[in-house]
Amino acid sequence: MSIRELRFGRKGAAQGKATSLVVFVHGYGADGADLLDIGDVLAPHMPGTAFVAPDAPDRCINNAFGYQWFPIPWLDGSSETESRAGMALSVSDLNAFLDVRLQEYGLTPSALALIGFSQGGMMSLHIAPRRAEKMAGVVSISGRLLVPETLQAEVQVKPPVLLMHGDQDQVVPFEDMTLAGNALVDAGFETYGHVMRGMGHGISQDGLSVALQFLSERLPK
Repeated sequence: MSIRELRFGRKGAAQGKATSLVVFVHGYGADGADLLDIGDVLAPHMPGTAFVAPDAPDRCINNAFGYQWFPIPWLDGSSETESRAGMALSVSDLNAFLDVRLQEYGLTPSALALIGFSQGGMMSLHIAPRRAEKMAGVVSISGRLLVPETLQAEVQVKPPVLLMHGDQDQVVPFEDMTLAGNALVDAGFETYGHVMRGMGHGISQDGLSVALQFLSERLPK
């Protein structure tokens, strides 16, 4: 399986000076730049953190200007087989991307956190427990735990997880937050939840504040 290099943007602390790394994982039809500006909000409170946001490897079937980590059958007419295959390839790509960035910044996985939105939250929740070394934490916003039935059998490490979801989300149902939380708790993960009241499929200001506190308590200063 060949690994595809992902294009990305970066902000925050420079190589050689960063004490931690936050990687944003964008949603279906978006790109890395869509989340990277969150780094501007977090950076004043996390001066030692480098922020990196890759583009997913494939152009989105439904949006030629955006990208996807894997196709979504009920949105784009792809098959379940194509969706699973696309996800498997992207998991390898993103894992390789994380490894290279950690090496580039001279950091260990304990200084790494993921912030994933929607499909990016799904990717983050999937790869973090299956990596060889435990990262500092995962923030999944408006995401979903994919193939929860395989989690306990495939888990390698158990990083702390913060789940956030708008209670008015019409894209990824709010109920998916509870389903993910229950599966993670049952598998022994340190799991936190924050409901973004009145929020649809997006990120609220109070959600950003909760994410900031979660990361600040777990990433090296």
